Amino acid sequence: MNEYCNQIIQGDCIELLKTMPNDSVDMTFADPPFNLKKGYKSYTDRRSFQEYLDWCSVWISEMIRVTKPSGSIFVHNIPKWLMYYSETLNKYAYFRHWISWDAPTSPMGKSLQPAHYGILFYTKSEKNFKLNELRYPHKRDRKTGYLQKDYGGKKDQLHPFGPLVSDVWSDIHRVKHTSKRDLHPCQLPPHLLDRLILLSTDEGDTILDPFLGTGTTAISAKRLGRKYIGFELDEDYVRISKDKVDNTYPNFRVGNSWVSLYLNEVVTIRDIDWSDLINFFVIPNPIREIDHTRIKLKIKIDL
Repeated sequence: MNEYCNQIIQGDCIELLKTMPNDSVDMTFADPPFNLKKGYKSYTDRRSFQEYLDWCSVWISEMIRVTKPSGSIFVHNIPKWLMYYSETLNKYAYFRHWISWDAPTSPMGKSLQPAHYGILFYTKSEKNFKLNELRYPHKRDRKTGYLQKDYGGKKDQLHPFGPLVSDVWSDIHRVKHTSKRDLHPCQLPPHLLDRLILLSTDEGDTILDPFLGTGTTAISAKRLGRKYIGFELDEDYVRISKDKVDNTYPNFRVGNSWVSLYLNEVVTIRDIDWSDLINFFVIPNPIREIDHTRIKLKIKIDL
């Protein structure tokens, strides 16, 4: 495994996966081509229906094989394909959640307006797997800092930082602005991967992405103190990924805890880390006044 650790490797993911030993990585994440005729640089996104499903069955099986018994498997796609992916996943792994990522897409004709992507969350074993409860900040008015929800007069019972993360994620948005995008049709926001990594891994664990694209998973893993392995077929995407990862540092830490940051604010924490993090936040006192003051970091985090 040393030859792969913290490496981004150009090549076919199935061939590369077959060279890896069983039970060798802590988390696998895949965001494969959607078979929607998108414009990738050097490979096709145009397979027949059955050809695509057969191909997916192979790389999914290999992903499960290389995941450790305590590890997790995540697959991101549109609902249409996730329904078929589950047929393979159910044979070799255990279903945990269908995570609904609220991310509206373009109209698609005679259908309901697509408004979410799905992330299938499976574990390699039935009982002995890693899973951390996560929290995200309360939604607040940008100008006043007041809570946007009324909570039926029970604001004094709220957790100071925010609620536990559910299986519907509406607080993470797609990468839309051209200044933030690479020349890739399906670039994911890094804090989406941050959340998955904080959910299912510990510091020093290894994350594998067989469709690395322009490096999002590797970037997230490195800045959270994890190891990464990335496979990517396109040489240009490999070059972009390596350049970005070389300029990424394991600095997403507040105190002794790893956190997910966006625009210099904490957007995801592990619940078990809250007692260590509390001294870094300005918390209203008493708690019942939480709706009057926006929780902020006391320290400036140099990204």
